[in-house]
Amino acid sequence: MSQKLSKKIFNLCIIIVIIVAIIFTAFVMVLMYRENGETNMPFNLSKISIISTIDGKDVEDSQNRWNLRVTQNNDIYIYINKNDNYKKTETIKNITIDNFQIENPKIGEITIYKPAQNENAITKNAEENIAQEITFTGSDQTNIRDLKISNQGGIVAFRCANNDVGTFISNDDEFLDYKNLLTKLNIDENDLQTKMCFNITIELNSGKKYRAESVEAKFPVEGIKEQGTTSTEITNLDAIIFKRIEDKN
Repeated sequence: MSQKLSKKIFNLCIIIVIIVAIIFTAFVMVLMYRENGETNMPFNLSKISIISTIDGKDVEDSQNRWNLRVTQNNDIYIYINKNDNYKKTETIKNITIDNFQIENPKIGEITIYKPAQNENAITKNAEENIAQEITFTGSDQTNIRDLKISNQGGIVAFRCANNDVGTFISNDDEFLDYKNLLTKLNIDENDLQTKMCFNITIELNSGKKYRAESVEAKFPVEGIKEQGTTSTEITNLDAIIFKRIEDKN
């Protein structure tokens, strides 16, 4: 009788140990997923490029040779590549950029613009292009101004513009190099610095969705006061974590 009881207790202990091990393993996996997210997505971010420029828009003025509304533009390019280590065939349905959280600089206020057709630059700082959410649709090839991205990976882009840097009025300058506008306005480059966070959602035609939250970008790129145009590439993207999300519809 005692041997049977001992055997039952032993078997029960084994079962309890197995259950605890399973729970512990599941707990560790959840913690690792929270920290690292997806480790083998069909598509990955390869880099983020930021191009910062100084521009000026003419203000109608018959009294002065120069009357410019000075703008500081930051064009953000996000590169999305196919993951060659992912063995299944997937295609991009759309890429969405949203949930913009912006720390406005000491001077001016940041406005988000989507790309616009028929423009020499990525977009035009016009009211019709202001956006709170930007979606690029998967297509045969990438066309930023048409809001299209190749369904096998490509580039998505948008602009963060400070349209209220200041106004430059002068009759003294016969010729004007726009890159010197910050110097002429005596603006400290640090007063234009800001930080923005946003979400990136990759939706596939298979129905899978992956989202990275609070992707961070800082701008303008250092040196813009002296150079007028500056750029940088962010290739260390370890802090950007994508997680699988379920469609609630």
